[in-house]
Amino acid sequence: MRRQLGPGDLLVLRALGLGDLLTGVPALRGLRRRFPGRTLVLAAPAAIGAFLRGRGVVDEVLVTDGLAPLGARGRGHLAVDLHGKGPESRQLLADTGPDDLLGFATTGPRGPFEGPQWVRHEHEVARWCRLVAAWGAQCGPEDLRLRPRRAQGGAPPAGPVVVHPGAAFAARRWPVERWALVVADLVGRGLEVVVTGTAAERPLGAALAAAGAVDRCGASDLDGLADLVAGARLVLSGDTGTAHLATAFAVPSVTLFGPTPPAWWGPAVDVDLHPVLWHGDPAAQDYVGDPHGAEVDPTLALIGVEEVLDAAHAQLGAHRPAARQPAAR
Repeated sequence: MRRQLGPGDLLVLRALGLGDLLTGVPALRGLRRRFPGRTLVLAAPAAIGAFLRGRGVVDEVLVTDGLAPLGARGRGHLAVDLHGKGPESRQLLADTGPDDLLGFATTGPRGPFEGPQWVRHEHEVARWCRLVAAWGAQCGPEDLRLRPRRAQGGAPPAGPVVVHPGAAFAARRWPVERWALVVADLVGRGLEVVVTGTAAERPLGAALAAAGAVDRCGASDLDGLADLVAGARLVLSGDTGTAHLATAFAVPSVTLFGPTPPAWWGPAVDVDLHPVLWHGDPAAQDYVGDPHGAEVDPTLALIGVEEVLDAAHAQLGAHRPAARQPAAR
């Protein structure tokens, strides 16, 4: 593990989950373009950092998680806080001894840190591109892609429909019995459906396997999940890292949003490939629920089975029959 930093290094902290790291890819690419001669060192969890290193987004990984001490020091390097807006993450980077440090303006016990102002109502991709622009780095939503978009008119992927019903918190988990109705419909049309998730989400996989899906919960590491998504003909999920993988690989998807609005976390590129379903009020002054809640968010619960099937069929190019099982309430 890297412990020494020097004048040739650019240290970036984003020690968060998969979706967070993928939305930070444009800023990382902007920094690489701005500082082509420096080694881009990403402080991030091991698996996600290795995933981005393997795709050439970063050069090295300083393994860390959350706000744990980084354990690396040096002189002459640059540092960028892509982790958040608070003083804790900024102080972790300051403790490594950089010559210069970029982050949003914040104040902590050890004094104020200067920088651009944090804007709450801002898309996550735009937020971090705006931050690195303060150092002259240029990036945008097109930098989200980890492979080029398929040319129009080309043959669609022959892979399965991937359904990812889980999420880190219950607030972002659409009811599994509704997912089962979606799976049953798609399987009934002769489509292969694969359900993905962590080992802890195996009960979700078992429930959807009973509806005809192939259960892959707990069976794939991040690279395996990425390969599955990259070869899928369609991805259906909530607001999770799997949805961001679909955006990265330009694979058609449908994403169900609840407590957090898609204006903040929805697909920022190829929007025709990635329709979102959301019943929040974008005109409200503060329309965000609790993404860490222990119960399904009321806004997410408003999404019906018929809506998801309509969106899925539109993406697949399928036609709906006249009669259908009623949507879950």
